[in-house]
Amino acid sequence: MNLAFLLRDLARRLPERPAVTDRTTTLSYAAFAERTARLGGGFRARGLAPGDRVALCMENSGAFLECLFACWTAGLCAVPVNAKLHPREVEHIVRDSGARLLITTEGLAEALAPLADAVPALLAAIVAGTAEYDRLARAEAIPPAALEPTDRAWLFYTSGTTGRPKGAILSHRALLFMAHAYYADIDALGPADVKLHVGPLSHASGLYALPHMLKGGHQVVLPGFDIPAIAAALEQHANVTLFAAPTMLTRLVHSPEAGRMRVDRIKTIYYGGGPMYVADLERALTLFGPRLYQLYGQGESPMTITGLDQSAHIGADPATLRSAGVARSGVGVRVADAEDRDLPPGEVGEVLTRSDCMMEAYWNNPAATAETLRGGWLHTGDLGSLDARGFLTLRDRSKDMIISGGSNIYPREIEEVLLRHPDLLEASVIGTPHPDWGEQVVAFVVARPGTTVDPAALDALCLDHIARFKRPKLYRFVETLPKNNYGKVLKTALRAQFDDAGKGTTA
Repeated sequence: MNLAFLLRDLARRLPERPAVTDRTTTLSYAAFAERTARLGGGFRARGLAPGDRVALCMENSGAFLECLFACWTAGLCAVPVNAKLHPREVEHIVRDSGARLLITTEGLAEALAPLADAVPALLAAIVAGTAEYDRLARAEAIPPAALEPTDRAWLFYTSGTTGRPKGAILSHRALLFMAHAYYADIDALGPADVKLHVGPLSHASGLYALPHMLKGGHQVVLPGFDIPAIAAALEQHANVTLFAAPTMLTRLVHSPEAGRMRVDRIKTIYYGGGPMYVADLERALTLFGPRLYQLYGQGESPMTITGLDQSAHIGADPATLRSAGVARSGVGVRVADAEDRDLPPGEVGEVLTRSDCMMEAYWNNPAATAETLRGGWLHTGDLGSLDARGFLTLRDRSKDMIISGGSNIYPREIEEVLLRHPDLLEASVIGTPHPDWGEQVVAFVVARPGTTVDPAALDALCLDHIARFKRPKLYRFVETLPKNNYGKVLKTALRAQFDDAGKGTTA
């Protein structure tokens, strides 16, 4: 079972349909399948054997997708790497994965070229679009390798906000299950559908290239998240689906271009990868209507743990909008205590999941694998609760929970309340050491440019909606919140910024 076989079959049925478009080129399915077969032959000619890893650290382009399917054609495991990572972070992933080739793009070539000498296992670092890459693409075409469903397809490195990233091993079966869950829960797809890529292909946007490509859809690849470029794409294409991290969706909603966009040409916006606060979500629903799908997943179970579908967004109460929806088709979800015992509805514990869309293991890390997959369930490290209907509400990562005066405080609950203030754009709550209470609640907040937010007004909001002991004891007004390359707020960086001398505004 090799995903490349499915591409070959599509090329036979839909040879002239557009497969991939980027800034320079459009390839039909026949041309795209031909290039992947030749690139796969080129990888084999460089001495790679089935099971070897190929790192793809590439800016968004059609070349990423052809390299991905070329890896599978040759029976190789792709290691997609976010192009925004520091070269040292890329080096760790290349070294840890034992990658034999690194494929990159022109804008990254100078920074990543030294890895060919620095990493002993690496045969070469090849830049897409160069003569060396073109020679690979002119190699003798090979048929897709015969693989087992459990053979490795994608080595997904976690974002590493709490340490060095670990590689989650995903099989062909896991990725195909992910695609089937898309069809079951999100949308029926066909050749008339367009997948617009505005986020990194190495992560959520690229993963959901698969369900679209396996149904003959058209991949349109933009260099990155650019609101005018999205508006221009909507003038050219209909039946458009795109991924937006919550921070991206919030920027889109607040942009002056949003009201002029051809929203009628959008089929679905799926969002996830971080908390989407109710106030921002309500604004997005006003603009986009029943086109939003929220998904919750991890690199260890990509895109496929729970979902809040399009119909559930419409007319929903705040509790439903605050939730991450229900278990995806064919997916088990539990909330358990420290001994892995199921908790009753409403009680907060760790979210556990099990399905065929689950990693095999962490690459070369048996201790972390045993801890994360104990009992046959993936332990996500996220805290949440299930209600009586089966809707999952995420609280926080377990490491972010605040314990003050013996009480558990969940930062997201406070952030939701603070963002009800019309002049706050962002908020992030952390716990900092306190000699009497153990921890105190501190809120980092970003005000709308040109406005001044009174901390007393934020206090009033909190006292109207949550218990007094949960309200922040200190507000820090900042211009921006530190985020990693996937748009997630780095609470570790906020803790490092915190000054115990008391800079900020005390509530």
